[in-house]
Amino acid sequence: MKTAVIYYSLDGNCSFVAEEIKEKLNADVIQIHASSEKKRWGPFKFFWCCGLMFSHYNTPLKPYTFNPSAYDLIIIGAPVWASSPAAPIKTFISQAGITGKKIALFVCHAGGKGDALDKLKAMLPKNEILGEADFINPAKTKSEKIKNQIADWVKKISGV
Repeated sequence: MKTAVIYYSLDGNCSFVAEEIKEKLNADVIQIHASSEKKRWGPFKFFWCCGLMFSHYNTPLKPYTFNPSAYDLIIIGAPVWASSPAAPIKTFISQAGITGKKIALFVCHAGGKGDALDKLKAMLPKNEILGEADFINPAKTKSEKIKNQIADWVKKISGV
């Protein structure tokens, strides 16, 4: 089964999960980047993220290459911002034209996923959602528990 992992990662958490999935499924990995992505800290990071979430336009993205018809399974990962998937992933989904695909979703957060997974599912109608998962700060811990959680979820969605 040809698999793509598409994700956005500001702090490395979704990157960590995507790389673990890549190892398990030999998946293609496509990282989405906002066109303006300066490293921000503390309150500046919070206000930048919230500004992107609450503005009602698509976040400009850096160029990427993705053809949904080339994949049997598409795994989409996003950080949680204000109980929602990060704005760059929302933009990606709105532009990608993904329909009729097997989809799996994951989010990374610091302890509050809110309804981010439900919002992701709502943005992907006419697709089969195989599974969803949330991971709490995986890049910070990089523990065997997190790695096992990812591996178990990959088995569930892929049958491998």
